Formats: sequence, structure tokens, C-alpha cells
Amino acid sequence: MIESISDLCRKDNFFLLAGPCVIEGEDMAMRIAEKIVGVTDRLHIPYAFKGSYRKANRSRLDSFTGIGDEKALKVLRKVRDTFGVPVVTDIHGANEADMAAEYVDVLQIPAFLCRQTDLLVAAARTGKIVNIKKGQFLSPEAMKFAADKVVEAGNSQVMLTERGTTFGYQDLVVDYRGIPVMQAFGHPVILDITHSLQRPNQTSGVTGGMPQMIETIAKAGVAVGVDGLFLETHEDPSAAKSDGANMLKLDLLEDLLVKLVRIRQSL
Repeated sequence: MIESISDLCRKDNFFLLAGPCVIEGEDMAMRIAEKIVGVTDRLHIPYAFKGSYRKANRSRLDSFTGIGDEKALKVLRKVRDTFGVPVVTDIHGANEADMAAEYVDVLQIPAFLCRQTDLLVAAARTGKIVNIKKGQFLSPEAMKFAADKVVEAGNSQVMLTERGTTFGYQDLVVDYRGIPVMQAFGHPVILDITHSLQRPNQTSGVTGGMPQMIETIAKAGVAVGVDGLFLETHEDPSAAKSDGANMLKLDLLEDLLVKLVRIRQSL
């Protein structure tokens, strides 16, 4: 679907990675993808559909993790084939890299796992684009070493994603200085808007969020000059089976993107 990062990156606009947190079913994924493709086509925003085929990092044992690996990966492939857009999914262990690479265009490394050498090397060796999320516990400067592991394993197709830094026990803060710092490494930098607004470690065992701040975080990132944006969206976040507390309601996406494109055009 895409052969290199240059197929996503453009000087005249940011690119977008967006979709549900996790694949909950085929019909839901197809509806969300159709809506986003229509909006991004109108606004000339390069787009890749994001959906986790499985959620491995959950607060509680009874949290929803997915509909089954192969079933979810086939849904991702159907989105790609139907709408002609690249697809992105997370992998959690080195043994998952080759399997997921058969279905998707971009392998995403979760923030908590960004220092796992075997995972980074396995992702690199698939030849797919590798998007590494910055650990909540790392400085922007430290992400150079994560990116270098992928490059030194023979794959220069690397993207880095800012997703907030741990602030106390139950909050995250985005340090926008980190965007140009990581861009200086020579890789595109993405701002993960919705995960930056998580409120982790809640006493309920379910991560909270501040979705009312999505527009604020997104506008600031575009103004700073980020290359791409990442956000999770759902038709009804209150009914989402994962990360509903910080997702954007799908109906609000177009209005937000219109505002963000205007900011980008003004730079």
C-alpha cells in the first residue's frame, strides 16, 4: 500500500493516523474508516487507518483485549483493500512482528515497550515502516537510541511519536520542545493527541481521560510543526471497549481537522 514514509509525509500538510483503539468488529471498523477516508480526502490529508488487533497492556484482567488476533488482522487488511489506505497496528512481542506484517503497512511499538531491543529489531526486519511511541518515562533525546536500533537492524523507515510524559501518578504532560528535538534525528515526528490526554492509574482500574482538551493539544502540535497526528476515534466513545475516556467522537473529527489544516496553511 505504501512503500516508504515519503508516501505519507508532505510539506504542504500533516498526515493522520486515526481509528478506533482496538478492532471491536468488522462493521464498526469499516464504518469508521469510511467516515475518516471521506473527510481526509476532502481536506487532502494523507491518511492511515489505525486499529490495534489486540490490547496487551490493560489495567485489569477482565479488560477487553480483542476479538482474536487473526480475525482482527483480517479486518485491518479488509480496510486497506476496500479503501486503498495503509493500516497501522501495535505489536507487543518479537514473535508478533512477522504475523502482523502480513496484514499491515506500519508496525507500531507501544510506549511502554520502546526500549525492547528484540521487539524493535524484529519489527525492523519485516521491512515495514516502524512507528515508535516515546515512553512516558523517557526524554525526547533518549528516543534517538530507540530509532537507531531499527536503523542499525537495516530499516531506515522510522517514525517517532510523542504521547506525553508522566507527571506524578495520574497525569501526563506534553512537552512540545520534544517535537523539534526528535525531528532533528532525521525521522518524522507524530503527536499522539488522545493518549497524551490519558489519566492513568485511576483507583477504578480503568484509565481516565480529558477529551475536552483534544482540540487544544492538537492545535499546539500543528503550530509547533509536527509532521503527523495520531488520534483514536469512535462512533460512541462511552461505549468503546478500550480507551473510551480519551477518544474523540467520530462526528467531531471533520470540524477539528478543518481547524488544524488552517493552522498548518498559515505556517
